[in-house]
Amino acid sequence: MGERCGRILRLAAVRDWVIAVGVTAVLLVAGLSAAPPTTAVGLFGYACVVTGGLALVARRRAPVAVLVVTGVCAVGYQAAGIEVPAVAFLFAVYAAVRAGHRAVTVVAAVAMLVSLPLAALALPPTPPVGEALAQARDALEVAWLVAAGAAGEALRQAERRAEEAERTREETALRRADEERLRIARELHDSLTHQISIIKVQAEVAVHLAGRRGEPVPEALVAIREASRAATRELRATLEALRADGTTTSPGLDQLPDLVRRARLAGVDATLTIDGQRPDVPEAVHLAAYRIVQEALTNITRHASTASASVRIDYRPDAVAIRVDDDGEAVPGGSTAPGVGLLGMRERVAALGGLLHAEARDGGGFTVHAELPVGATP
Repeated sequence: MGERCGRILRLAAVRDWVIAVGVTAVLLVAGLSAAPPTTAVGLFGYACVVTGGLALVARRRAPVAVLVVTGVCAVGYQAAGIEVPAVAFLFAVYAAVRAGHRAVTVVAAVAMLVSLPLAALALPPTPPVGEALAQARDALEVAWLVAAGAAGEALRQAERRAEEAERTREETALRRADEERLRIARELHDSLTHQISIIKVQAEVAVHLAGRRGEPVPEALVAIREASRAATRELRATLEALRADGTTTSPGLDQLPDLVRRARLAGVDATLTIDGQRPDVPEAVHLAAYRIVQEALTNITRHASTASASVRIDYRPDAVAIRVDDDGEAVPGGSTAPGVGLLGMRERVAALGGLLHAEARDGGGFTVHAELPVGATP
């Protein structure tokens, strides 16, 4: 996008130069063919012609200043006896009206219509008043002046309508996104919250009854209770984020110890090692790191048939490195088709401009290694 904007600006600058040089050349040819410079006054007049024409280069950046310069130059070369039309001033009128300076343009146009006859009467031999008025009319036709202003105003209105249409499209897209987000929140609430709540209540009741009877509580039951609690919290946070346009706090690196503890309750001998001093980490990296570790531990619990796993977080000045290893039965070259969880990991890491390696280890087991740039934004 930045390269495209730069190319457009360069093309506009080239077009401005072409117009300025073209107008200057036309006026010079017209003036020299009628009255070659023979005196200092004539040289001054042609200097005004060149200055007024080349000033059009800046008509986009400083339309009011160009309007004043071209007007003064037109009066100057008319006073010097060079009877060429005030074409540069018409271009300046168009540019000023297009930029929205209508009142200033009207004042400048009226001043020009008054000044040009006076300029024709400024230097001897003084022509009759009627001839001076005719020369001024030839230099700046009112019809052309009105046409230039009308063209600038028409283009300005068209650009405003285009901007308004673009703004309306953006607002419509945002509204539709809000509606879709709320619909997803309703679907998640209706389809998941009830079932997870039942699991949580049943697990809580089972643990409570076992405690009252003095029976040992199975670790699997405790793991179910903890997992259902965590799922309830995360689902609630997700629903709040969907309903509040993402303004709620998402899980992140600070919640990794709880994640590893729940994995131990599920039967995995999981350890967490943190090395380095954490830099200023964006919210997107916080969430991505948490989800990567969560998915890796979930896959270990489901598929690895393993007794141990290690989670290592390395904080670097420019990145957060995550490594999750297990000693399961995966071997290089085995049939390990990537599931939805692994694909989700890759999408999260790719969105942040990071790197992800997920593969079986030579000595057995599986490794998930991700590096997330701390300066990344989604």
